[in-house]
Amino acid sequence: MDDEIRVIEGLYARFNARDIDGVLRQLTDDVAWANGMDGGHVHGHEGVRAYWTRQWSLISPHVEPVAFQRAEDGAVVAEVIQTIRNLDGAPSQDQAHGLKDKTVGHVFHLRDGKVARFDIQDG
Repeated sequence: MDDEIRVIEGLYARFNARDIDGVLRQLTDDVAWANGMDGGHVHGHEGVRAYWTRQWSLISPHVEPVAFQRAEDGAVVAEVIQTIRNLDGAPSQDQAHGLKDKTVGHVFHLRDGKVARFDIQDG
């Protein structure tokens, strides 16, 4: 699991740095990625790019993994502290985008060392 955790930690670092291309290199071409703003999933690299480009035009999210565990189905589950700021860096008061500060579970299904599916456990 250590190699998978390193891949996932790299994804968080690249996401927080707004390095879309760096993240996309670690996703399968047919990735299914949870849409935390609108529900459902976006698909493929262009779907993820469009989703994040839109998200980052509205808010400034930061995600910090604090723990990892293996799920029964083999997925890696990351416990993540999600912090949402407005574009000026202040705490976001407008929750119309569906995202807010909280701890969530991020579920990663990897295939051949890349993320093939990402889901959110909102508890």
